Amino acid sequence: MSNTGASNRDRSAGRGNTPGTDADWLSLAAEGASNDAGGVPVALLGDYLPMLADAATHGRFPGRNEIEAVRRQGRSAAEQGVPVGRGVDLYLSAARRVWSGLPAVVRERDRSAVRAAAEAVLQVVDDAVAAFAEGHAEAGREMVRREETLRRELVEDLLRGDAHLSDLVERAEPFGLDLTRAHQVALAQPGKRLPSIAAATTSLERVVLDRFGDRDVLVATKEGWVVVIALADAMGAPPTSGGLGTTGDLGKIVYGELSRLKRGRPWRVAVGRAHPGAYGIARSYEEAREGLTMATRMQLDRPIVETRDLLTYRVLARDQPALVDLVHSVLSPLHNARGGALPLLDTLSAYFDCGCVATTTAMRLHLSVRAVTYRLDRVMALTGFDALDPAHRFTLQAAVLGARLLGWPERPLPEASTPVST
Repeated sequence: MSNTGASNRDRSAGRGNTPGTDADWLSLAAEGASNDAGGVPVALLGDYLPMLADAATHGRFPGRNEIEAVRRQGRSAAEQGVPVGRGVDLYLSAARRVWSGLPAVVRERDRSAVRAAAEAVLQVVDDAVAAFAEGHAEAGREMVRREETLRRELVEDLLRGDAHLSDLVERAEPFGLDLTRAHQVALAQPGKRLPSIAAATTSLERVVLDRFGDRDVLVATKEGWVVVIALADAMGAPPTSGGLGTTGDLGKIVYGELSRLKRGRPWRVAVGRAHPGAYGIARSYEEAREGLTMATRMQLDRPIVETRDLLTYRVLARDQPALVDLVHSVLSPLHNARGGALPLLDTLSAYFDCGCVATTTAMRLHLSVRAVTYRLDRVMALTGFDALDPAHRFTLQAAVLGARLLGWPERPLPEASTPVST
C-alpha cells in the first residue's frame, strides 16, 4: 500500500512540471521525427507526443478515445497520399526522440520505475502504430471502392456516349484520359462465362499500365466482358477512322495476356477502330461489340477480330430485305433434303472456308470425299446452283453468309422489315 501511495504521490507531484507539458521539447521531437520520415506533416502526430510523454513520466496508458484519435490520423494520412510506411516511420521516430529527450530526473529513477515507464511507452507505441495503420487501411479501402465506383460510372457513360461532354471531360481527367485525342476500345469475351472476371481484369490492367503508363488507359468490365479503352497512337493504331488498316497492337496485347490465365480460355478479342473525341469511344465500342456478336454468329475461328474482318458481313446485313430474299430464293429448297437443310448448309460453309477443296472439307467435317461431293451434288439438284461452277459460287457463298447472319435454318427467316439483330 505504501509503495502504491508513494507512486501515486509521485505522479501527482510531477504532473505540473514534467516533460509532458513542455511544448518546446515536444515540438523539437515532432520536427525531428518529421525530418526522419521524409517530411511527413507533423500534424499527423496529433496528440501522440503528449501521450508518449505522459506514459514515460507517469506510466499512464492511453484511453480508447486517444487511440481512436490516432486511427483518425491514419485515415487523414491516407487521404493526403502519405504512404503507411512513412507514417509509421514518423510515429516510431517520434517515440525514439521523446524517450531519448527525457530529462535526467526521469532517467535517475530506480530501475523498477524506469522499467515501468519503458513498458508504458512501448504499449503506447504499439497501440498507436496499430491504430494508425488500421485507420490508413480503412481509408485506403474506402478510396479504392469510391474510385472503382467512379471508374465504373465513367466507363458506362463513355461507352453509351450520351453524357454531357463537359461533364465527361471533367470526370475523365483524374483517370488520365484526354478526350480530345483518339481512343479505341477492345472487348474480350471468355470462352465460357466466368463467375468473376476480376482476376482477368487485374492481370490485364497491370500489364497494360506497365507497358503504356497510367494515362489514357482504362480497364473495366461490362456484361461479362473485359473492356479496355486505350489511346490509339500508343497502340500503333491510325489516329482516325478514315482507313481500314489494322487496329494496332491493342488486340494482340489483350489476347496475349488473357490467354496466360487458366480460366476463361479460349478468349476472343474484338477491337474497334480509333475515333477522336469523347463520343468516339462509344463509336469504337459499338464496332468492337458488333465484332464479337458477328464473329460468334458467323462462327469465325480467329481469336482477334478487327473491323476490316467484318466488312463483307456488314454490307450483307445492311440491306435486310435483299438479304432475306437472297437466302430464301437460293437456299430454302434445301429444306426438302433428307435430314433437312442444316447438313447441306454446313457442308457448303466448310467447302467455302476450305478454299473449295473437297479433300480439306472432308477432313474438317470428318467425312469421306465422296460424301462431300454427294452433298454438293444434292445442293445443285435442289437449288440449281453448282458450288463447283465459278459463275454460281459467289451467289451460293453470299447466301451461306447471309444464312449465318440471319441464324437460318435454326431460326425462321425474319420479315423483310425486321432489322437483323447484332
